Amino acid sequence: MDELIGHPLTYARRLKDLSQAGLALQMKYHAKRRRVPCGATRQRVSLWEQWRGRPNGRSQMLIGDALDVPEGLVGAYDWPLWLPGYETLSPLGTGLTITVLREAIDMDLDRRTFMSHTAAALTASAHQWATTSPVPIVRAGRSRAVDPDVLDWIESTAQRLNSLATAQRQNIAHILVGFYQDVVDLLENATYSDRDEVRLYTLAATLAQTIAWHRFDHQHHTAATTYWNAALHSAHQAKATDLGAGIIADIAYQSVWLDQPATAVDSLTNALTRATDPTARSLLHLRRARAHAMLGTPHARACYRDLAAAEHHLTTATADPPPWCAWMIPADIAVDTGRCLSLLDQPRQADHQITQGIALLPERRTKTKAIFYAYQADNLLSQGDVDQAAVTARQAVQLAQPLGASRCIQQISDLIPRFIPHTKISAVEHLLHDLAPHT
Repeated sequence: MDELIGHPLTYARRLKDLSQAGLALQMKYHAKRRRVPCGATRQRVSLWEQWRGRPNGRSQMLIGDALDVPEGLVGAYDWPLWLPGYETLSPLGTGLTITVLREAIDMDLDRRTFMSHTAAALTASAHQWATTSPVPIVRAGRSRAVDPDVLDWIESTAQRLNSLATAQRQNIAHILVGFYQDVVDLLENATYSDRDEVRLYTLAATLAQTIAWHRFDHQHHTAATTYWNAALHSAHQAKATDLGAGIIADIAYQSVWLDQPATAVDSLTNALTRATDPTARSLLHLRRARAHAMLGTPHARACYRDLAAAEHHLTTATADPPPWCAWMIPADIAVDTGRCLSLLDQPRQADHQITQGIALLPERRTKTKAIFYAYQADNLLSQGDVDQAAVTARQAVQLAQPLGASRCIQQISDLIPRFIPHTKISAVEHLLHDLAPHT
């Protein structure tokens, strides 16, 4: 697993090969040059990087000086969005699809745990998808033709790999990346029919989507966003509308996970303008409901409307859903409804929904069950049932550990401060013991 970097300032100063003490020293140098006071120290930089407080306007100016950020850009966005490393996304509909597909591979070599793309960039990308058409890509000067038998084999094998359960798929992530690279190479260098072009772009999109989930589960958020963005470009080029909506839903889920619900609401609203499949629309409404719930009581009515729409679309679906949302069943609606109720301070009703959903969940969806148990543990803590919360949290840990999905473990670790005052309870003691290797 890559070293986890939890704050954009950490990334930005390492781009300049600066330690915390080195950044403080550079800030003092520029303060002297500007003839302004500076209280920067290594300890203060450390606190900023732990999300404990934020630098004032003068300190941000000096940080910009130390990192060679033009003065006009410092403070152009709220802290820490203006720091180096926060990247924009290539716009859709500009013929850059293959470039974006290649960039995902390059970015994958430099994973970070914070999301480097701004909320504005993510929302703009979803809006472009909803309002633009793909641009034909010039294929002149290519001599190598795609062998139809080879394409059939890549397509069928990739579909099987994509459909594996998380517990199996985690062990073949490098194989998925290899298939993705081969498909991108064919798109860039080979000749193919219009029909095979659609197949190749659809294949690139689904592979990138699966790889993105793997990176997300391991808290490599920048790499995940980059692969999802590549998937969105590729689905857009293939005119695979529902697949594109699903990819936007995945990016929105990441935004929710990283506590950016407003970004998720905006992105999902754009996705809903073009998604047509009932199950796809159900998932989009369900994820938007969660984002509304995170925004609090003023958004409760919008949350309930989305929950009702999610249930309606799922129960009225008659055709087979797209593969990317074929897993969705009433259990998902029940648990997410419970999560929304918990966020809206209705813990007892929430517990009923979550318990019902967990009971309906198929055995093979281990990772999902671990996440659902974590939701239930959080909700039980809200009701003061520490003992049962610890038992449930431990079930989540035991399911998540074999998967190597660090974000699931982190989900439980985030609850630990609420368990610490109750270490005399046996279940809490067992939970802390199980989590010790991860903290």
